[in-house]
Amino acid sequence: MKNHLIVLLLVVVAAPLGAKPAAAIAYGENAPADAYDFSVLLTMTGLPADGGGTRDSSCSGALIAPRWVITAGHCFRDGNGRRVSRVVARRTIATVGRTDLHSRDGYESEVVTVHQAEHTDVALAELADPVTGVTPIPVATSPPRVGEVLRLTGFGLTVDGGAIVPTDRMQTGQFTVDAVGDTLVEASGLAPRPDTSPCPHDSGGPYFRELPDGTAVLAAVVSSGPGCPHPGPDFSARTDNLGDWITSTMNDRPAPAGPVVLAWAGAAALLLAAAVAAAVVRRRATSAAARRRWVSDACGPYESRYAGRASRRPERGPQRSA
Repeated sequence: MKNHLIVLLLVVVAAPLGAKPAAAIAYGENAPADAYDFSVLLTMTGLPADGGGTRDSSCSGALIAPRWVITAGHCFRDGNGRRVSRVVARRTIATVGRTDLHSRDGYESEVVTVHQAEHTDVALAELADPVTGVTPIPVATSPPRVGEVLRLTGFGLTVDGGAIVPTDRMQTGQFTVDAVGDTLVEASGLAPRPDTSPCPHDSGGPYFRELPDGTAVLAAVVSSGPGCPHPGPDFSARTDNLGDWITSTMNDRPAPAGPVVLAWAGAAALLLAAAVAAAVVRRRATSAAARRRWVSDACGPYESRYAGRASRRPERGPQRSA
């Protein structure tokens, strides 16, 4: 998919073709100009490198409020591979509303704080300056359904003539939901090809519903999966069950964040959604053993211990370094 979170100015090393956090969309297609402008490229400059020195990298994400970007938690990890609630790179810039990375369209704002979700591979990044002129994507309050079609955007690596290469344009593709767990969603490529799949630096990219009126609604963010390109499922972290955490995180900040856009409006609906979600989680909890998957993205290798098919992640199950 062509919304890959990779800037050509970055020094990017393609990850091994084993299981890994998604990067850019392989066998996707160029996103139309000015489409999906809530999509975000996170450019990280001056990350600590193994053995000393620094390196550059990137991730994808989505704007959910004027000052807030949602992305994968593993995009912010310390030297030991642990997810951390802080900016790790010397500088992390969020680029919003820019389909063509050669253009000057859109907005840029520096990431100033990071907040990790406790039990899933999701983080919120706060921006120094609010983004104007871009409508944030609403966050769904109901889980994806098996068989549902979701669209993904990202700025990661892509495939050109059989080679995995950086992209200078947002990529996109459609996926079919194969399974839904308590924290994870499995989805497989649908269009343009059955082997359309996320690649390195697509991590954190938004999977979203496209409603009949054209509205996009966020369902999940890219987390991990096999090497790209490939047929079959990748793993993404659900966001529909994080509404309370998202709202409380933004409201706890001193800077005005602007309200997160929710698919259901009103406090009463939020309370009802939380109660329903809790009941669903209790009913759908499964004792199936989680499969271990090794993943490697722009930020370095990590192990996703809880990438089991429709499995329930334990209370403390963060990604670990390899």
